[in-house]
Amino acid sequence: MIAKIKNHTIDLSQPLDISIPLNGNTKDVNAWYINHSIIEPHKDGDFVGKVSEGSAVNFNTITFNPHAHTTHTECVGHITTAFYSVNENLKQFFFLAELVTVAPEKLGDDFVISKKQLQYALGNKKRKAIVIRTLPNLNDKLSKQYSNTNPPYMTQEAAQFLANKDVDHLLIDLPSVDKEKDNGALLAHKAFWNFEGDLRLHATITEFIFVNNNIKDGTYYLNLQVAPFNNDASPSRPVLYKIIQ
Repeated sequence: MIAKIKNHTIDLSQPLDISIPLNGNTKDVNAWYINHSIIEPHKDGDFVGKVSEGSAVNFNTITFNPHAHTTHTECVGHITTAFYSVNENLKQFFFLAELVTVAPEKLGDDFVISKKQLQYALGNKKRKAIVIRTLPNLNDKLSKQYSNTNPPYMTQEAAQFLANKDVDHLLIDLPSVDKEKDNGALLAHKAFWNFEGDLRLHATITEFIFVNNNIKDGTYYLNLQVAPFNNDASPSRPVLYKIIQ
C-alpha cells in the first residue's frame, strides 16, 4: 500500500516497528527499582479468566508502569505540578524523522550523548522527530534490567540543541534521557520541554525503543501512536516507514 505525505511517498506495507513488547514477566525490560510487570487471569471466587481453566474467555489483568516496563511516550506532564496528558497533547501522529546511531562518549564515570554528536549526525537537516540508536546495540536491550546500572544519558546541551532545532519528538533506546541518579535535576527533560519558559506541550519523549541493526540510519516517516491513557506517559508503538521518493 503506497501513501503520499506532503512531497514524500512511503510504503505502508513495510512497517519497521521500533517498540519493545510487554510480556508480563521477568523477560520485560525494567528500570526504576520496581518489580516486573504482570499479565495474569482475573480471579473472582471460582472464576478464573482463562479458557484453558474452564472460562469461556481469556480475561487478563495487566499490572505495569509505562516508565519502567515498556516503550512509552511522555509529555511535559512527567515533570510538572500541573497535570498534562500525553493523550491530550499529542495531536498529530506522522512526522518526518531522522534515525541516527550514536556511541555515547565517556564523561567522568558516565557515558553521555553530547551536543557535538547530535550536531554531526543531524547537520543542517530539519526534522520533527529524531530516533537515537545507541551503541552497542544488542538484543539484550529487549529484556535488560537497568536499575542501579547508571546507563548512558543525554547532556542538557544536547537536549537544548534539539529543542532549538524545533525537534518535537525525541525517541531513544535508553530508560531515560537523563542520568539514573541525578537528585531530581532532570536537566535534559527540562531543556527539551523548555521547563523554565513557555512549555512545549506538544513535544514528546519516547524511551525504551529498540531499533534493529538491519534498519539503516537515514530519513523515515515516523508513525507515533500511544494508548489513549490520560496520563503523563502511555505505552506506545512507534513505527518507521521508508521513503520511496
